[in-house]
Amino acid sequence: MRLIIAEKPSLGRAIADVLPKPQKKQHGYIETASGDCVTWCLGHLLTQAEPQAYDPAFKQWQLAHLPIVPKQWILLPKKSSKAQLAIINKLLKRADIIIHAGDPDREGQLLIDEVLDFLKLTPARRQSVYRLLINDLNPQAVKKSLASLQPNTHFIPLSVSALTRSRADWLYGINLTRAFTLLGRKEGYNGLLSVGRVQTPLLGLVVKRDIDIETFQIKPFFEVIAVLETDNKEPFQAKWIPSESCQQWLDEDGRLLDKRLALNVIKRIQGKKGTVILAEYKSCKERPPLPYSLSALQIDAARQLKMSANQVLEICQNLYEQKFITYPRSDCRYLPKAHFNQAPDVLTAIRHNYQPLIQAVDKALPNKPGRAWNDKKISAHHGIIPTSRRATTANLTSEGAHLYGLIARQYIAQFYPDHTYMTQHIDTRIEGGLFQARSSKTINEGWKMLFNNNNAKNSEKTPPLPLVKQGDTVSCLTAQLKEKETQPPQPFSDATLLSAMTGIARFVKDPAVRKILRETDGLGTEATRAGIIELLFKRQFLIRKGRSIHATPTGRALIAALPEKISRPDMTASWEFFLESIVDRKGCYATFMRNLTDELSTLLDEAITNGMASVRELPPAENPFKKSVTFSQQRRKKENTSNSFNKKRIKRYN
Repeated sequence: MRLIIAEKPSLGRAIADVLPKPQKKQHGYIETASGDCVTWCLGHLLTQAEPQAYDPAFKQWQLAHLPIVPKQWILLPKKSSKAQLAIINKLLKRADIIIHAGDPDREGQLLIDEVLDFLKLTPARRQSVYRLLINDLNPQAVKKSLASLQPNTHFIPLSVSALTRSRADWLYGINLTRAFTLLGRKEGYNGLLSVGRVQTPLLGLVVKRDIDIETFQIKPFFEVIAVLETDNKEPFQAKWIPSESCQQWLDEDGRLLDKRLALNVIKRIQGKKGTVILAEYKSCKERPPLPYSLSALQIDAARQLKMSANQVLEICQNLYEQKFITYPRSDCRYLPKAHFNQAPDVLTAIRHNYQPLIQAVDKALPNKPGRAWNDKKISAHHGIIPTSRRATTANLTSEGAHLYGLIARQYIAQFYPDHTYMTQHIDTRIEGGLFQARSSKTINEGWKMLFNNNNAKNSEKTPPLPLVKQGDTVSCLTAQLKEKETQPPQPFSDATLLSAMTGIARFVKDPAVRKILRETDGLGTEATRAGIIELLFKRQFLIRKGRSIHATPTGRALIAALPEKISRPDMTASWEFFLESIVDRKGCYATFMRNLTDELSTLLDEAITNGMASVRELPPAENPFKKSVTFSQQRRKKENTSNSFNKKRIKRYN
């Protein structure tokens, strides 16, 4: 008997749907006509044990206990999953062949592997486990995946990398959270001061932005705009570019702060002749944006649909389980070449499923190959796209339908022509000063017509420039002084905070750290970013004011007290670099954990020495374990309130 263990019931059912029928739906598994069985986890069936499982004394939070470092790690079944774990155990004893069907990522690999370990599958049987990788729940894709099973042993490094990160996060979070919470109590703050490898640098980012806004000083700066005329009496405008000799009067962004210098430039050039030193005319093209990764989708949904990251993730999971879209927790924006042949079916499904995009589909060119289809850019996942399933979206919530439309439109764009435009650059030298003129003109809207009905209007932001060539003479008819003011940075919103997490490298000064962060996922992963942001709200470290996100006094106090190393993303960079080296079979678990334990001891010593004076006089915190109202809870209010918590939890995974 083959036993296929899926990560969730929805995936299990999708696998069973393509296996021989008739089938028997048993409690916790499905038995097929061939005798094979498909069962499933409910997400993580196991959880890391709390410190008191290692020593009852650890139930009391005391600085003397820190650092808590387990010698033998303990996983415990979740209360809501004990029954399902027993079913898997029973089926394992009957199975001749075991197929691991966790989600195709680091976390999905570990999720099933840890169950097999917990149920004490023998080493010999572990060696014969197969791996099933599924990105798309449609029958055709599932059948293809079932026909290309791989030995699960090929994915051991992926599992070890996930295990390392899981245990490291436990060590880091448990020890530092206890330390700073206890130090806070000494100062009279009765609240949880949680610290995490990802949540804390993210909080630090928001705190820094808030402080930058509050301490920002408006400064006037000046621009000189010259009105020039060609020998053919064609006027155009050009902006003065300060030279190296003007650096002392410029700010760090190259803006001129000295009005007298600007007025002097105007006085010198009015009525004078100049020479064109560069005349450049280029035909340019902009290719369609790639299909969505989860973070890219969350950013666009926040901007266009005003959805939080957590809302997007939950709605995407629902769309995936209903087979409207492919696997949503993807960090990839490319598609396999083999998927290109399915394009006509996918476009037909979009046309059938989502009326607002009927005309867009009709104008698409389904035989047009694009850069999105690139096997070399794909590892475990591919980009998020609609499936070929034809179904009505009437049963979806309005949010679900809108999000499906966003994903579908991005896919349709792959079959539209490039956006083409003409750019003009004219550089002129007048009295030794450099004046630049720039202009662009749309030639063909291409794919942009899908995204903005006013593209034609928006593309003509600058008037066309005259046709000149290098060496031509121009006259300066007049010059204008433009006085502007520097603007403070904008507060973070859902979209910009997610963008900051994915592009965290731009907030780092160290070139080596910046390079690592550019090459990794950034801060957090596709699957965890939404939860991390929600956790900071739940912990009362962040607060929303309209669409803006700010740090609370407690959040600011925590960041003020922490060693700078904890509140910067540098540690995440070093972790991700090492975790990837484990996947590549270059790094090892033992080295990573030994280094982390040494670092924890140093951080704890520093924390205890410096204390938590920053939380003094802060008002007592509300119960830190009180649940805030999230999108998922709002949705559950519509469900039958008589359901137990466990039933609701199981329903979420179905």
